[in-house]
Amino acid sequence: MQALFDAFSAYPALFIATVALLSLIVGSFLNVLIYRLPIMMEREWQQEYQAYFAADSATVAPAAPFNLAVPRSRCPACQTPIRARDNIPVLSWLLLGGKCRQCQTAISPRYPAVEALTALLSGVVAWQLGFGLPALLFIFITWLLIALTFIDIDKMLLPDQLTLPLLWLALLFSLTDSALVNPAQAIVGAACGYLSLWSVYWLFKLLTGKEGMGYGDFKLLAVFGALLGWQQLPLIILLSSVVGAVIGIILLSIQGKDKATPIPFGPYIAAAGWIAMLWGEQMTNAYLRYLGL
Repeated sequence: MQALFDAFSAYPALFIATVALLSLIVGSFLNVLIYRLPIMMEREWQQEYQAYFAADSATVAPAAPFNLAVPRSRCPACQTPIRARDNIPVLSWLLLGGKCRQCQTAISPRYPAVEALTALLSGVVAWQLGFGLPALLFIFITWLLIALTFIDIDKMLLPDQLTLPLLWLALLFSLTDSALVNPAQAIVGAACGYLSLWSVYWLFKLLTGKEGMGYGDFKLLAVFGALLGWQQLPLIILLSSVVGAVIGIILLSIQGKDKATPIPFGPYIAAAGWIAMLWGEQMTNAYLRYLGL
């Protein structure tokens, strides 16, 4: 194992290629996670409801197992299980012409897009940071940010099952010699990240009577506060707000929807936070130089 680590350190291209290839495979798993985790959560909520509020009702037959491993992936149209040769990231979709081998129903291009995006972003992290603990952590965070982004797009939801482990991981990382901030700064950053959006949420709700964002957004920003420190939070909030406003207006205009239509904010926090992980300090320093500070 040490020989492999030495090779990654001596040959950055080998590390980047290995990360990209592994991330293609991980991207295939992320597609499963993005689709199944919300369904698993919904089923868990239903079971909890039955246990607490419908205990005296007729017994409901237990549902078939449904988790990240069971049942096997299958075509949603013809229900044919997907064979291993048809489940190679990106390549299988291209060879099949974007269609199911059995029924020729079109397969969404989002599946290979998620796989390719995972490989691309992970490769950028490996290229930017080089082999080491920060790169390995940031690559893992990148994987979960991609899952959170697409779940939020689909369901307007940032699951605690992903955000809370990320928060604890960022806090534990602050204990290492490779951390960007010390533990005290990480705790303050997490609190500032959470409370900043929490304050905006309640101010907006008191003024309008509406909910402007969800609690998952608070937790996701807390992750970046714990990882990068409170100093990077203004950059993340600014980037996510500007990009979110522009893209949101464009999408609502294209789709012809009312401006009151809710749009997920998590993807913009995730994108801004990912940028800040890699280039936040340089961007902040450049801005301060521009101001002559």
